[in-house]
Amino acid sequence: GCGKTTLLRMIAGLDNPDEGLIRIGDRIVNNLPPNQRRISMVFQSYALYPHMTVRKNIAFPLRTEHLSPSEIDQKVVHAAELFNIERFLERKPSQLSGGERQRVALARAIVREPDAFLLDEPLSNLDVALRGIARAELKQFQRKLGVTTIFVTHDQVDAMSMGDRIAVMADGRIRQIGTAQELYHRPADTFVATFLGSPPMNLVEKDSCILGFHPEDFIPASHAQEEVDTLTIPFRVSRVEYLGVRRVLYGHIDSLSGRVEAISTLPAGDQTEINPGKVYDFIVARARLTYFNRHTQLRMEMTPFTHEGVIFD
Repeated sequence: GCGKTTLLRMIAGLDNPDEGLIRIGDRIVNNLPPNQRRISMVFQSYALYPHMTVRKNIAFPLRTEHLSPSEIDQKVVHAAELFNIERFLERKPSQLSGGERQRVALARAIVREPDAFLLDEPLSNLDVALRGIARAELKQFQRKLGVTTIFVTHDQVDAMSMGDRIAVMADGRIRQIGTAQELYHRPADTFVATFLGSPPMNLVEKDSCILGFHPEDFIPASHAQEEVDTLTIPFRVSRVEYLGVRRVLYGHIDSLSGRVEAISTLPAGDQTEINPGKVYDFIVARARLTYFNRHTQLRMEMTPFTHEGVIFD
């Protein structure tokens, strides 16, 4: 892994960083034990106690809070109501579905009213149908509670649909932090460019830089508009997939490093005839190009091409 879970564990106080400071609000918490950091963490496995009822699982973090039984029960019921699991309070985790166990884990996390939530891939154990529902519910709950939440995921759809800000990590380092729109349209480097988007950004080496362009911006030359400055790129199509709302074209284009794979996506209503095995002129609007340094892989702010015409011969 790239260090996502390790980062959460350091924030929670379960692991110690080799160097640097961890701040939660205006507090430096490096020397504080986990129970004094006012952090709640939801693990990928949910970590529910199988021998306890849902009620006791939710109440467990309150055992050191010096509260009366009635105060504890009030907090437990309130947390259960937020996640609509009151009817499960006397059940054991084994009697619940995956989505229901997730709600119990979240209710247990909020019962102490923490300053921040740490969620370690909480959707990874859910099937596809439940995942979309849980994604919407999690975002709704976070808005309702108004508590800062760090959500670790390897799934770009989770990140882009839920995050107000996204941090992309690789090899233990954060490569870029920004909104989904910022990361998609202005990736900091080629790693971020190819990590986000489905299909990801096309990358092609040319002269002193690497050109990046999204599949939806790579279109047949017949779609050209006179007022738009474009680059023309011969595209050999090898495969066409029909996916309902769009057509996905797979193929190759030539670059300094040789033939590279490229992808184009066209709306379902596009009637342009495209056949595998043939070469077509495709275009990209210059304004939609992203330029990366060939050596550092970092995005370049200045565009190196100012001349007109075809740049791929």
